[in-house]
Amino acid sequence: MALGLGPLTVVQPMGVASLLFALPIAATLHGRRPSTSELGAAAVVAAGLVGLVLLVPESDVPVRLEPRELFTLLGVSGAAAVLLWAGARAAAPAWRAALLATASGVLYGATATLVRVLVDGGWNWAYLLALPVPALLALVMLQRAYSVGHFGVSFAALQIADPLTAVAFGALLLGEPLPTGLAPVAAAALAAAGTVALARTTPLESRPPRAGTPT
Repeated sequence: MALGLGPLTVVQPMGVASLLFALPIAATLHGRRPSTSELGAAAVVAAGLVGLVLLVPESDVPVRLEPRELFTLLGVSGAAAVLLWAGARAAAPAWRAALLATASGVLYGATATLVRVLVDGGWNWAYLLALPVPALLALVMLQRAYSVGHFGVSFAALQIADPLTAVAFGALLLGEPLPTGLAPVAAAALAAAGTVALARTTPLESRPPRAGTPT
């Protein structure tokens, strides 16, 4: 629904806000309160997201994706995912989780681009049939990343790779406008820095859930 109302350059970065909900949920499951560093990182993420939403210009460009651009979308995202997956096979566990989650984020970014085209650019059966391919591969990659452990690393990598990929595809393939100047760069840097800091400061896998909590 959101992708039918707004451009990728606004909607996909807002997915990072899931970190702000994951923070209290994780703390509750582990029987603790969010730390000061976690709250500070969450505030930085929120500030960056607010800045991005306020600075992205309105888009009045018709949403269209030509067939050759569809192949570009699937080819670039697929090739990137394969390279990341190949690199993950020989990497240490933390890096393996990060690379697999990044591959998932790239594929989810491609999925979001296709959804944007379908809901706002008109139904196209070829694009509809293509949609499950990156979506299912993204799900598989993400579950493999989570199975490695290092949930915080995986989640942060996903939340950075997904919006960056979607924004790039939105700008390059759909012609969505990007904000200019240093202010949006600073806002994006705040959101990314807060995401990484939150992943590093939240001990999501270091403490067992409290007694009686489903696992």
